[in-house]
Amino acid sequence: MTKESSKAPPLYPKTHLLAASGIAALLSLALLVFPSSDVEAKKTTLSLELESPAEQLTQDQDAAEAVQATNEPAASPFAQIENSAEEPQKTAQAAPAPAPVVEEKKAPGHKEVIVSKGDTLSTLFEKVGLPATSVHEVLASDKQAKQFSQLKHGQKLEFELTPDGQLTNLHSKVSDLESITLTKSDKGYTFNRITAKPTVRSAYAHGVINSSLSQSAARAGLSHSLTMDMASVFGYDVDFAQDIRQGDEFDVIYEQKVVNGKAIGNGPILSARFTSRGKTYTAVRYTNKQGNSSYYTADGNSMRKAFIRTPVDFARISSKFSMGRKHPILNKIRAHKGVDYAAPRGTPIKAAGDGKVLLAGRRGGYGNTVIIQHGNTYRTLYGHMQGFAKGVQTGGTVKQGQVIGYIGTTGLSTGPHLHYEFQVNGVHVDPLGQKVAMADPISKAERARFLAQSQPLMARMDQEKATMLASKR
Repeated sequence: MTKESSKAPPLYPKTHLLAASGIAALLSLALLVFPSSDVEAKKTTLSLELESPAEQLTQDQDAAEAVQATNEPAASPFAQIENSAEEPQKTAQAAPAPAPVVEEKKAPGHKEVIVSKGDTLSTLFEKVGLPATSVHEVLASDKQAKQFSQLKHGQKLEFELTPDGQLTNLHSKVSDLESITLTKSDKGYTFNRITAKPTVRSAYAHGVINSSLSQSAARAGLSHSLTMDMASVFGYDVDFAQDIRQGDEFDVIYEQKVVNGKAIGNGPILSARFTSRGKTYTAVRYTNKQGNSSYYTADGNSMRKAFIRTPVDFARISSKFSMGRKHPILNKIRAHKGVDYAAPRGTPIKAAGDGKVLLAGRRGGYGNTVIIQHGNTYRTLYGHMQGFAKGVQTGGTVKQGQVIGYIGTTGLSTGPHLHYEFQVNGVHVDPLGQKVAMADPISKAERARFLAQSQPLMARMDQEKATMLASKR
């Protein structure tokens, strides 16, 4: 066999190979531009052939280095083709590599722990690698430092440690308004308290009563304390035990305390409107030139009367005033010279008006009883109490709305309730039907100043309500 014949002839001429390569490239491009459903579903698993293996290897290495530098996947070749279809003018330039992502990290000596159930300051120090002696050193450094041991579940403590593990700073936020810090210096630890001052703004709430005032107020966004304040403001005119009906509604503008855009508490009610049984009552808080605050109607009459209508908030009337009621325990006809308010045991009972306490003790079938003399004409009695409020005693004085005791079942009682009596010149009268005089209205000297505050508040409630109702249409 000759030298020439020993060489194996090529299977295909060079020109055939070039033509085949060209056809394969055109087919690949056609599949990319006009993909079938199968190709589309699996396109992330395909790759494009480059002009030569060497060029492909170089670009693969560049892509791998870009991925390592950015910690992000390299852009898919298909994404480049799809983008080029939308923006053909950019096909001539390669997309710039994305900038490296730098992850911000806390200082090496910064450690944070969250208080869990059963944690103490010692266990938290142990979690960050501090010895028990550090706890004693911290607590002994300042009297106020003991606040760090008054831990709450979910509270966060932040530690700053030196490279050798020594505590240099301890910080904790104890409330939305307050944070405490201990900082170590050459002279020991220094305690510091930072109290943020909240921004005070006014907020509006509107509600329609479906079942109860408390539930409707909660749906409107009012806290329990604001609901109680509203009941107290209108308590002279509205009996929340029996006057409330489905469809009654209320509007309230109140102060709201805000820190960093977050509501962290409420202030007093600034104005309110309550519509019950088709009758509307208004209230505006006004502070006179002497600094005394009280509530008045929108036109300046006092909301405060000589007696409040109901000595127990949100109670249910279980028995009304009657001269011929059958006693539930004695089982005989006996005049019921008062009104019974049924409520859970321990519910606060308020004094109906200012007066002197004639009795705070036991009185026969009434059980624990308080009797209050209001001037020369009026007297009120509160029976079956569970106990008396602190400071209420025979011979003392009380203010209107002051808590004097709590609902109970002492004496001749079948369940927890308050027996409430009202006397005028020694004669029992129906507390629910008793009409009392109003207190003094806004003085003439302050009327203009009052109206300058009252009228904008009433107008705002109208505007807020109209806007809210329009948004629901």
